This record gives sequence, structure tokens and C-alpha cells, in this order.
Amino acid sequence: MSMKTVLAKNVDEYIDGFPEEIQKKLKDMRATIKKAAPNAEEAIKYAMPTLVLHGNLVHFAAFKNHIGFYPAPSGIDAFKKELSAYESSKGAIRFPMDAPLPHTLITKIVKFRIKENLQKAKDKKK
Repeated sequence: MSMKTVLAKNVDEYIDGFPEEIQKKLKDMRATIKKAAPNAEEAIKYAMPTLVLHGNLVHFAAFKNHIGFYPAPSGIDAFKKELSAYESSKGAIRFPMDAPLPHTLITKIVKFRIKENLQKAKDKKK
């Protein structure tokens, strides 16, 4: 990551801090997430682009060999089977730079996280 991205004030600035081929992947990821969560707001949290809707929804970030996607541990557990093709950990999924992004899977995970956050928000109001 370049120093510029660490200090990014917004998602555009974050994306602009990368070489063109990585920017393309980040823009692709951003568009897929925003299409799945049109009401979510963008922010930079933990020095990463974050979509927020009733709390943090998902984060994403660029690295040398992959795009990191952070849908919270619940977002990974719920799609363990579909995610088995990707390197992942408790809270992160790594999509390789040299492969197309799995748009359908990303969309499903984001929609799952929206439902989860909406439910948490409802439960807090009770």
C-alpha cells in the first residue's frame, strides 16, 4: 500500500492511491458492493474503504496480490462453502488480483450483512 492510501480521507482518494490496474479492481469491488447496498454510506475506517448501514457493513482493501474483503466473521461463516475456493480467515477473504471478482458471491454476502445489521438495529430498539 502506498502512504497516500493510508492517509486517504475518502474512498476516491484511497482508490486513486493505487496503480491503474489495481484501481480498476477496487472500482469494480466498490460498484458491486454499492449496487447490493445502495443506501449504505461510504467511509474510511481502519484505513480502508468501508460501507456503513446501521453499523459497519463491509470493508475492502487492496494489497499486492489480492483484494481483501472484510464482511465480519458472520459474513464469512454464512458462505463458508462458496468461499472455499478463496483464501480466508476469521474476518477476511482474499480475492486474487489475477482472477475476476466473484460479483454474485460478493452481492450475496453484502445483502446478508445488510439483513444482519438491520436485525441488530431492530433488536436494539426493543
